Amino acid sequence: MALAAKNIIKRCIDILQDSTSVRWPTEELVRYLNDGQREVALYRPDALVRNITATLVAGTRQTLPGSDGSKLIEIIRNNVAGVTQKSMRLVNREILDAQTPGWHDITGQQELLHYMYDPRDPTVYYVYPPALTTSKVDLVYSVYPLDIAEPSAGSLFSDVVGNLDVPDIYGNIIQDYIMYRAYTKDSEYAGNAQRAQAHYGAFANAIGLEISATIQVGPKSPNNPNTGSSAAAG
Repeated sequence: MALAAKNIIKRCIDILQDSTSVRWPTEELVRYLNDGQREVALYRPDALVRNITATLVAGTRQTLPGSDGSKLIEIIRNNVAGVTQKSMRLVNREILDAQTPGWHDITGQQELLHYMYDPRDPTVYYVYPPALTTSKVDLVYSVYPLDIAEPSAGSLFSDVVGNLDVPDIYGNIIQDYIMYRAYTKDSEYAGNAQRAQAHYGAFANAIGLEISATIQVGPKSPNNPNTGSSAAAG
């Protein structure tokens, strides 16, 4: 269920006790909301994930599709209907560079074996062997959130259109971020600097707690030493 952005803005207005939206105009709070969504995506790339079948370009160098891709998460398998659905493995590029220095120039193939990724170049990855234009893979990647349109000056919270792009479980987190930015604006007033830091602390803490909960309930094999679990099968 999508969470309407205007509902988040209304909650913040109620807490700020600025029902006329004079000290904190609605369009300003919407800007804070958009900043908050980007902050969530920065710390939790898994908050906005796409899982698609991507058609590759010829060669070894590939980029995330579209203009909104932010980070590669995983490549699962080849996915050329009726031809190949073999899995692909993440490998260290230095190994290929050392053993087969000319691997970028070998003949391309439809079925791919490996992929390589450097988080310092987050929208680019490489495949081995070089891909053909008919090569397709199941690709998991994170994207940037879509902004809520900023209403015109003097608008009310009810004029805000659109839903949060991050999942609705992040609604309270976004609210804390907006409150942090709002109180930072008025930090010269007694107590507001502390309020701002308290809200940012709640925001950051919730981000950390959510990833811990996600890992805790995620599927894992009790007999798999790679999961880090010492539990044994019953």
